[in-house]
Amino acid sequence: MTIPKDNSQLENARRLRREMTPHERKLWYLFLRKYPVKIYKQRIIGRFIVDFYCASAKLVIEADGSQHYEPQGMAYDAERSAFLSALGLEVLRFSNRDIDSNFRGVCMQIDMTIQNRLQGPLSHLR
Repeated sequence: MTIPKDNSQLENARRLRREMTPHERKLWYLFLRKYPVKIYKQRIIGRFIVDFYCASAKLVIEADGSQHYEPQGMAYDAERSAFLSALGLEVLRFSNRDIDSNFRGVCMQIDMTIQNRLQGPLSHLR
C-alpha cells in the first residue's frame, strides 16, 4: 500500500524539522538518527505530520507534550491514530516525561517494536 502524502503540508513539515522540540531533538540526535534502519523526522502521512516514521517497519513514533493530554489534543490524536492504523501503521506514543525520565526504556521499546515488526533482530545491520 502506498502511503498518501498531502504536499500542501510540505512547508509546515520543513519548519517542524528545523524547529524540533527539545524532546524530539533528544530522541533524534541521541538515538533515532543513527538507528540502523532508516527513520524520517517530521514526515507527512496523509494530511498529518508525524514526529518520526520508520517506513520499513510501518511505525510512527510520537513525542507527546502536555497539549496531547487535553481533551482537544486527545480527540485529534485519536482521529490521527485511527487514520494511521487504517494504513497498517503502528503508533508508539511517548510523553515528554517518559523521554526525560526513562530515555533508555523509550529507546529499548522503539528498538524492540521495530525488530518485531521487521520479523527479526537487526544485529546484522549494526
